[in-house]
Amino acid sequence: MLTDEQKVTLKAYIQGVPELNTLYVDGNLTGLADSLNATTSPAYTLWRTSVTQDEIMQNGFDWTRVDNLSVGKARIWEWMFDNQEVIINPSKANVRAGIDAVWVGTAADLAVRAAVYVHCKRLASVFEKVFATGVGSDANPALLTVEGPLSWNELIGL
Repeated sequence: MLTDEQKVTLKAYIQGVPELNTLYVDGNLTGLADSLNATTSPAYTLWRTSVTQDEIMQNGFDWTRVDNLSVGKARIWEWMFDNQEVIINPSKANVRAGIDAVWVGTAADLAVRAAVYVHCKRLASVFEKVFATGVGSDANPALLTVEGPLSWNELIGL
């Protein structure tokens, strides 16, 4: 649910984009929501807020590298996922620091880090980009302050 301040920001954004403003003025809230939920073009990359351990470790993960971790690094990697949902939140700087601390050193370990980070990023919707902070490149993803998708009924009364 958007706050009053976020609604003001979103309305100003919509009014500043002719295609979106036309949908708004016409009362086509479904079309407006669809347009706001579309992926940005050009691409704008975000840190994801929830990534499961299985997603990372079942898709391109080099399991042989786990045996080469020191006890401390292996403990960090295990503890990062030690929660009820077995997830990490890569949008948090300390989580990314943990990933960087574990997967460092050899070219093989750096390749694992790169494979892990592939799962930690995603493209933003137009709506999310309005409220995101940061560069938004693949090398420097932005942080979410509002996460979509946006429902058409959240646009009522803008």
